[in-house]
Amino acid sequence: MHSIQRRALLCATVAFAALPLSTLAQDYPTRPITIVVPFSAGGGVDAMARLLAEKLRVSLKQSVVVDNKPGASGMLGAAFVAKAAPDGYTLLLGSAGETAINPLVYKTKMQYSPEKDLAPITAVTRVPNVLVANPSFPAKDLPELVAYAKKNPGKVTYATSGVGNPQHLNGELLQSLAGIQMQHVPYKGASNQLVDVASGNVDITFVSLAGATPFIKGNRVKALAVTSARRAGFAPDIPAIAEFAPTASYDLDNWFGLFAPAKTPPAVQAKLNEAVTAALRDPELIKRLREQGGEPMPLSQTQFRDFIKTESVKYAHIVDSARIVAE
Repeated sequence: MHSIQRRALLCATVAFAALPLSTLAQDYPTRPITIVVPFSAGGGVDAMARLLAEKLRVSLKQSVVVDNKPGASGMLGAAFVAKAAPDGYTLLLGSAGETAINPLVYKTKMQYSPEKDLAPITAVTRVPNVLVANPSFPAKDLPELVAYAKKNPGKVTYATSGVGNPQHLNGELLQSLAGIQMQHVPYKGASNQLVDVASGNVDITFVSLAGATPFIKGNRVKALAVTSARRAGFAPDIPAIAEFAPTASYDLDNWFGLFAPAKTPPAVQAKLNEAVTAALRDPELIKRLREQGGEPMPLSQTQFRDFIKTESVKYAHIVDSARIVAE
């Protein structure tokens, strides 16, 4: 390459780098965007992603499709996005599990680093789990459950959809604060654990309210408490675990947020944050997300990063105290 050509290329590169961020993102998006959901189609996260995609199609004036990539506790889908081209066209609707808890549980078994490989765009929703029991279980509320568990250490069985996920942490935090011992029974999927609680094979479980609602309304299980610090607005009749004095500090929701590959241009990240947070303030979307059991949580990128850091400290304390290690 001649020196004149090299100088021209260098000048063009410098000029491009000097462009304002708003200019770099001006044309984005020019083709369809994919939101990867690291769980199976038909579930609560899938429904959430499709609701969000509907709004983004309008605001971004571009097709937005949802692609389900389940497996490995959400890590297959998350790893796919982490390794995708950092251009803003492949995004992850991730949960606390694969973006904050799994690194604490799986450690070196992880195929990606959420902190290094994923850029937080914004939180989408907080979703409290609900503690439900078999109708014949000898406790009608949380205080009675704690009293029964203290009299029968290790006898109460609690089901979750896997080792080291938010539901598992729900159970471990309850045991720690209440001073009780229960037996963890991990499942593969919330539907199976709910069926087994309803049939009496397992005593209690922590599960999303959206998933539990048909069982509660059908009197197949009874709701004892929600895992949020306060009662959920969409389920005001169910007490919060934190209302019970020994567990007053209990606050452990699941949450979901949008992520992009780490090297996605900051201007594109900013445009996505603006579009998603605007959608999350839309009354229609708020209503529909609440029907799914979620509370919309639009945050700036800085706020979302700080939120993840705070939640990660909480998770680390529970994981370390309970010595949770994934097999």
